[in-house]
Amino acid sequence: MAENNLVIKNGIRHVAIIMDGNGRWAKQRGLSRIEGHKAGAKAIEKVLKAADKHSIEYITLYAFSTENWKRPKNEVTGLMGLLKEFLEINTKILHEKETRLRAIGRISDLPFSTRQVLDKSINDTSQYTKRQLILALSYGGRAEIIDGVKKIAEDYKNGKIKEKNINEELFRNYLYAPDIPDPELMIRTSGEFRLSNFLLWQLSYSEFYITETLWPDFDENEFTKAIESYYLRNRRYGGV
Repeated sequence: MAENNLVIKNGIRHVAIIMDGNGRWAKQRGLSRIEGHKAGAKAIEKVLKAADKHSIEYITLYAFSTENWKRPKNEVTGLMGLLKEFLEINTKILHEKETRLRAIGRISDLPFSTRQVLDKSINDTSQYTKRQLILALSYGGRAEIIDGVKKIAEDYKNGKIKEKNINEELFRNYLYAPDIPDPELMIRTSGEFRLSNFLLWQLSYSEFYITETLWPDFDENEFTKAIESYYLRNRRYGGV
């Protein structure tokens, strides 16, 4: 990894990932889509280890979007079951790595049994400050902005805020996790060049890394490639 002033100035604290390609990975192998999602869950474990090695403080994973509810019922049910299984297996690892688990999105849309397991993992790891794993569940960037606007409108109606005080800084406080810094780097697997309604507000100035690698094949080496790519870029934020 390059050692220069740019690395020191623009170090990575937060990496966001669109985990794409589970279905294609399964199709290539003649497997069911749910088998692809199972393989994708194992890839998460590899990435968490890689993030630990690179001292990344925040990892946000696009685990289930608001649009994913439109998928076949059996696939959605399977994904909710996989989420529970993932949490039950990996909460121990989160403790070992002193990692706090959080979730963003319309969490109330999740099945009750899934929310129970999720809430337990979140509560059990809430004391950690070393690093955070954020799962975007029933999440949509537009939904997050709309939810924030509704909260601002309610506070304005109740006299808690004034119109003149509404700006970007204030609006940020109405996002799902306002204390988390914006991602410096967004990774998308499987070669797709779109945001798919992910962190629309937070990714405004993030660097994008697109790889043809399907998510189940994304490992520590692939993660390191993304990190190294980031450090070769000159981030100007509209300047020169």
